[in-house]
Amino acid sequence: MSADASRLPLWRAALVIARRDFGAILFSKAFLFFLLGPVFFAAISFAAGALGAKAVESAAPPKLAVMLDDAGSSAFVAAHERLKDSISLPGIERVPATGGNAPAALLGDGSRNFGAVLTGTLERPELTGTPERIESWRGEVALLSAQAGSGGAAAMPEVALKPTRSSVANTRSSQTATATGAITLLFLLTMLLAGMVLSNLVEEKANKIIEILAAAIPMDAVFYGKLFAMLAVSFVGIAVWGSIGAVIFALGKSAFGPLPEPAVGWPLFTALFVIYFAMAYLLIGSVFLTIGSMAPTVRDVQTLSMPATILQLAVFFLATYSMSDPGSGPEIFAVLFPVSSPYAMVARAAQSPVLWTHVLALAWQILWVAIFVKTGATLFRRKVMKSGKAGGKRAKRRGLVRR
Repeated sequence: MSADASRLPLWRAALVIARRDFGAILFSKAFLFFLLGPVFFAAISFAAGALGAKAVESAAPPKLAVMLDDAGSSAFVAAHERLKDSISLPGIERVPATGGNAPAALLGDGSRNFGAVLTGTLERPELTGTPERIESWRGEVALLSAQAGSGGAAAMPEVALKPTRSSVANTRSSQTATATGAITLLFLLTMLLAGMVLSNLVEEKANKIIEILAAAIPMDAVFYGKLFAMLAVSFVGIAVWGSIGAVIFALGKSAFGPLPEPAVGWPLFTALFVIYFAMAYLLIGSVFLTIGSMAPTVRDVQTLSMPATILQLAVFFLATYSMSDPGSGPEIFAVLFPVSSPYAMVARAAQSPVLWTHVLALAWQILWVAIFVKTGATLFRRKVMKSGKAGGKRAKRRGLVRR
């Protein structure tokens, strides 16, 4: 029986390598510290952000601009003075009802910090401002209007709300925010986790283990096995960090507010995000594995880490720039360019409900993973292992010279 015939099939051999690497990494002490690092960093960042937001909120709370007629404004201000020590009320400022003080102009005046503008009459008050702000102040305005109108004897009036933004603009803005957040999260996870692939083969090359593996199984299987092992380790890390994040979000849900809805809906968007993370990791990981396999020492791998980071930043900036104009030339290029394709398609999932493009994009990305792995394995076999056609020719030449 020949050596090739006794070898394991490609995918069975890749599974053996994946199991071996996955167990070795998962149960190591280094992986535990790797898991704890981002948790500590996120905790510090969250605490700093909360303290900063609290400081900004306490330093400059928004005010309610009262723009009624003279008698109505005076009564409203008097009612506010009577009740402000008993219940929590927004700060108010009386504004003359003149032509230059339109609600839109007051809300756009950055020097006055108005959150909403009260117009109309005490019997029919109208509140103009952002949807969140006027909804939160609706009850207070109704109470003060009732107190100002008849000393609290009459029922509170119905407050007419006038949102300053259209629903279409809100939808587009929220979808863009979701796309930006998804691209940023995908970039951070990929940058944090894909760097481990760079040094994956260095130790085995130094210990001559890779030569034993190359003699037993195809080199393509070694690359596939190591890639999928690192991907599985990445999913373990994401599961740990995601569980901690879910607990934090559940405890402070009221502080975070509602999440902007993506175009395809949250369940499908979450599934697509996980799939595109896997494809982004396999694409960039196959490139990194090839580059790292050519490095003779760990020091050389450290030198290569900076160009690898620049490559990931370039992909992130390309996807972020193209996201703002779907269907444009840069956006189509970002979709077709293999390494940036997962980022661009995540943004599309947040901004467009069309699904058939994702099927084509995933097929395109899988094709390029196979191309990158095949190219990397061939280069490693010929340049490092000195086997294959080029290596065989060099070996023959060396044999002739010796003779």
